[in-house]
Amino acid sequence: MKIVILNKPYDVLSQFRKDEAHMTMSDFVDDATLRLAGRLDMDSEGLVFLTDHGGLNQYITNPANKKFKTYLVQLDGDITEEALEQLRKGVELKDGMTLPATAVKVAQPEWLWDRDPPVRFRANIPTSWAEISICEGRNRQVRRMTSAVGFPTLRLIRTKIGAIDLVQLGLQPGETKEIEPLLYPDFQNIPAEEPYRSRSYVKKPGGTGGKPMTRKNKDGSVKKSGTKRIWQMDDSEKPKRRTNGTTRPNTKAPRGRGRSGR
Repeated sequence: MKIVILNKPYDVLSQFRKDEAHMTMSDFVDDATLRLAGRLDMDSEGLVFLTDHGGLNQYITNPANKKFKTYLVQLDGDITEEALEQLRKGVELKDGMTLPATAVKVAQPEWLWDRDPPVRFRANIPTSWAEISICEGRNRQVRRMTSAVGFPTLRLIRTKIGAIDLVQLGLQPGETKEIEPLLYPDFQNIPAEEPYRSRSYVKKPGGTGGKPMTRKNKDGSVKKSGTKRIWQMDDSEKPKRRTNGTTRPNTKAPRGRGRSGR
């Protein structure tokens, strides 16, 4: 398993596909085997990691695994202890109640880099900083949580995923670093990558999930590649049309041609 850490800058899309208006992951990482595990919104900054392990993203983001993600958040207004307590208990959002978070007020850290462009300065409205940790992965969750308690997010930097600490790694925006997974407890109990499961499978009560999609050759051996399409099959492999024995041969002229054949 390979894991590469990236400090994602502001205004960078969490995708490898090129974009005319914004930079993407492909501007910082040149490795076709890697995929994102734990994306960040374009207007968020900080720690993302990329891996060649297919199931790692789901493992990290599943709340049942309690892999906390920590964010340094600049807030619009001087956040109160009452608002922090609301975050700790859980906040009612449109998609349901959030799980309890850890939330503490902090001073702006000395290690923090400048954002380009900077957050808009307003002399009459103070800002404050908080460190918030959640184990869920809802869309723009931290921003929605702070807004729900009356303190909208102005700037958001992810500093940790589990035991991986961006500050300890010392990465500046746009910098990457490959780490050894075995040195981190977060990656020691990750389940092995599983075969693809059919989407058409309907789980029955008491069932354990769909069976892996494995296809066999005529001699009983498992096919190495995926399902063949019709144009990839030999004539002997193509499905035969079943009839009742009364099907007549097609004697009609091809469409688009006159009787003269022109």
